[in-house]
Amino acid sequence: MSPRFAAVDLGASSGRVITARFGDGLDLTEVRRFPNRPVRAGGTLYWDVLGLYGNVLDGLRDAGPVTSVGIDSWAVDYGLLDADGALLGNPVHYRDARTDGVMERVRADLGDAYLYGIGGLQFLPFNTVYQLAAARAGLARAERLLMIPDLLAYWLTGVQGAEPTNASTTGLFDVRRRDWSTELLGRLDLPARLFPPLREPGTTLGTLRPDVAAETGLPAATPVVAVASHDTASAVVAVPATGDDFAYISCGTWSLVGVELPGPILGDAGRAANFTNEAGVDGTIRYLRNVMGLWLLQECLRVWGSPDLPALLAAAADVPGLRSVVNPDAPEFLPPGDMPARVAAFCHRTGQPVPDSPAAVVRCVLDSLALGHRAALRAAVELSGKDVAVIHLVGGGSRNDLLCRLTADACGLPVVAGPVEATALGNLLVQARAHGLVGDLPAMRALVAATQPLRRHEPGGDDAAWAEAAARAGLE
Repeated sequence: MSPRFAAVDLGASSGRVITARFGDGLDLTEVRRFPNRPVRAGGTLYWDVLGLYGNVLDGLRDAGPVTSVGIDSWAVDYGLLDADGALLGNPVHYRDARTDGVMERVRADLGDAYLYGIGGLQFLPFNTVYQLAAARAGLARAERLLMIPDLLAYWLTGVQGAEPTNASTTGLFDVRRRDWSTELLGRLDLPARLFPPLREPGTTLGTLRPDVAAETGLPAATPVVAVASHDTASAVVAVPATGDDFAYISCGTWSLVGVELPGPILGDAGRAANFTNEAGVDGTIRYLRNVMGLWLLQECLRVWGSPDLPALLAAAADVPGLRSVVNPDAPEFLPPGDMPARVAAFCHRTGQPVPDSPAAVVRCVLDSLALGHRAALRAAVELSGKDVAVIHLVGGGSRNDLLCRLTADACGLPVVAGPVEATALGNLLVQARAHGLVGDLPAMRALVAATQPLRRHEPGGDDAAWAEAAARAGLE
């Protein structure tokens, strides 16, 4: 029987357990999918991390015996453990308001050049460094900080640690040394004990605790392997590129738009453009910028009572393009709320026609996301000097043909859409490599290209019209 691996893949709105068998091809099976719904209690927005863990255990039980398990999730959020290894409280959601104004105070105190010179991170108000600055008073009882995938891996194995692709999103990681920045921790008065040893993707973390083995029915000897635990890092592993001349858009709740580089770029121009340098597999750097992504559409659908999305997208395709656009990264679009009303307010404030139907709102949102992709891609190419001939759009957004087509038109480059489950694939491929079944990054990507369904969208349209719309949105 050929080896079979289980990927626990947790996104900001849903989680899944997916297995893959590596034999003549690559056979993926989704064994469990579950919602990831934040909970507001006492005015604070939390992740229901115990509910997620319960679903992970159920998914591993459904998966049955596997060669190993790997876990990836969204970035920046964490759990705190006390000296006995007990969780000190539910992890706070990165969209919670506790960091309001904190980033500005930390930047004023330490300086942008200093912070960027260490972490090379885009300045985003929810980065872990600002969350910890907001929560500093509550750290006295904490003995260890674990990012979300590391927390779940600890509950599975009893072993604590951290992994660089996720650690590099904290703002506390020296991206050149690929290690925690003890100097910055000292400047911020953060206890060094909180930050566990790092282990590279492909490292075996441990085997299942006896109680986990009993609950899931898996053998206690089943190893848990460190993968690229930041979901974007795993997605980039599974980009089906056949050369180096590509850009990627990992598109889901967020759109992560960038290029892969051999090392970080920490100069003033990248800092001014708010580009991030995040650690990737095999010492690579994901040089990218966050664009708000399909969060805007998800919140619109929630406000409208979850209408038929395919029908809504078909109607949006018939709405004239670029009539009204917004800056998807405007701060009013970050928190949960009445997104259609916020889109309308932006259009009214900027003197554009206010979308007058759900289809018109959806077209405005998708045109705007394509503009956000265009702006980030052009900046990535200019700052890195990398030649880009094709864009690989992976993740859930690759199902959205209208968004893929608009992105090709806006960027003036072909867009190859897929795979949808790029994050889980990257997770599974790193596990397979740890067991000697696949080689380097090009070999992993070639396997994805050969086995996964992909769609190619050629660019069309009028670049001048996209440029004019970008100016209206404040993106050019």
